[in-house]
Amino acid sequence: MTSAPQDIRAALAPTGRLRTGMNFGNTILTQRDRGDGQPGGVASELARELGRRLGVAVDFIAYDSPGEVVDAIDAGKADICFLAIEPARAERIDFTAPYVLIESTYLVRADSPVHHPGDLDRAGVRIGVMGRAAYDLYLTRTLKAAELVRGTGDYLEDFVAGKTDAAAGIRQMLNAYAADHAGLRVMPEAFAIVSQAMGAPKGNAGGAYLHAYVEEMKASGFVARALAQSGQEATVAPPA
Repeated sequence: MTSAPQDIRAALAPTGRLRTGMNFGNTILTQRDRGDGQPGGVASELARELGRRLGVAVDFIAYDSPGEVVDAIDAGKADICFLAIEPARAERIDFTAPYVLIESTYLVRADSPVHHPGDLDRAGVRIGVMGRAAYDLYLTRTLKAAELVRGTGDYLEDFVAGKTDAAAGIRQMLNAYAADHAGLRVMPEAFAIVSQAMGAPKGNAGGAYLHAYVEEMKASGFVARALAQSGQEATVAPPA
């Protein structure tokens, strides 16, 4: 795959620039500054390469949560996005197959008697999540008894303050947080494997091109190299 046809360029970058909605709350895939004032991470590199093939400049539009990115796609303020595939989102966004797989698990107190994710699904247990994150959407669909407490970027601080009994999140981010806060541990068992994909507005004519692009980027080693260059670890998704 080299330069994109004109009709694909018009579909994916209708303004003549590739407006990319970036969830900077997921530091595994996105970093605000790679060291030169420009966004870093595998998602940023995928957007740059796509812009090169489309022959357009890339505008990185910063958001702090995945829900804000979904809203931007909905409102026509972004052309593409990098989000976890979730049924609620798929009603509004056409996703490619995943390019990376990320584990979601729980952060608990070191002295907690709970050691398996399923043990938290009990009446009276309060689990903190970032509202509208993939793990929030997954747990909303699957929990039967525990209560979800939705917050923003400070939901982990709410957990430390004792407002919740556990906090859900991406394993790597929870590991980093636990390393900086004594008395916490991350469950070794995941409650979900999150499929991270590229997306475009529902029905966009460039969807098939985007899907093929992601498959090429996985197969060529581009995704693995971009993860390594940004100092992050995640599993490259298998071929679709």
